[in-house]
Amino acid sequence: MNSGLPYAALAFVAWGLYPLYFLKIASVPPLEVVLQRSVWSLVFVLVLLALLRRWDWLRPLAAQPRRLGLFALSALLLSVNWLVYVWAVQNGHVIEASLGYFINPLVNVLLGVLVLRERLRRAQWLAVALAAAGVLWLTLHTGRLPWIALALACSFGLYGLMRKTAPLGAIEGFALETLLLAPVVVPALAWWTFARHGVLAQGDAAQIGWILLSGPLTAVPLLLFAAGARRMKLATLGLVQYLAPTIQLLLGVWVFHEPFDGARLVGFAFIWAALAIVSADALGLRLLRPAPAPPP
Repeated sequence: MNSGLPYAALAFVAWGLYPLYFLKIASVPPLEVVLQRSVWSLVFVLVLLALLRRWDWLRPLAAQPRRLGLFALSALLLSVNWLVYVWAVQNGHVIEASLGYFINPLVNVLLGVLVLRERLRRAQWLAVALAAAGVLWLTLHTGRLPWIALALACSFGLYGLMRKTAPLGAIEGFALETLLLAPVVVPALAWWTFARHGVLAQGDAAQIGWILLSGPLTAVPLLLFAAGARRMKLATLGLVQYLAPTIQLLLGVWVFHEPFDGARLVGFAFIWAALAIVSADALGLRLLRPAPAPPP
């Protein structure tokens, strides 16, 4: 039943280790990282699609402008998410970035209510309230709204919503998103490379190698995730997803040596409690649900 667990686990572990990759290219500005990542991801997925001979999905899209528009919007949201994340890692906010991906499932719950008109159960309302309390606590503790976490959670939540309303295979959808970005990204990267002395023009062999790896390092976890999601229960997948932010949090504390004091732990504890409730509810436990009435 959960034969997809190894695939999904590898995908989330890879995403969790992303801060180590961005540490390797810390001298490259975040905007250039996003431009490079978009271009080399496109190259990688086009080569992959050519090897698999999977082009039949392209022709019907020409007659579906609404669907193309949704994918253009999802591509923009993904780019915003990438830019905020890279900036956060390069500027010492790995822990706050991990918070964003802990919050993301709760944002998905809210989007279900606001956009898809879904009704929340009592357990879900309690989870949302606890998450809001956690964000408020962190805001009061730090003196500022945790905007990095909220930007990452909201951009990725909206991205998931766009992909849900405009379904396409994982690799095909990602290829389409990077294709739609290409008319902007390719000229922008060319200008950046030559006018601002980008890494391809001025970097050493190691830097260029790490940048070129951004394509497969972006696409391979996506393929692993898609393979895992098809082979396992959604509830189990929902639990495995916490691997990524957990690894990021540990890296933030132990590798990047970011502060994680008791007050910050309290804020995270609110979020973790909310996630525990949502996960238990998704697994079908009777948490906070009324017991069945005894027979008359």
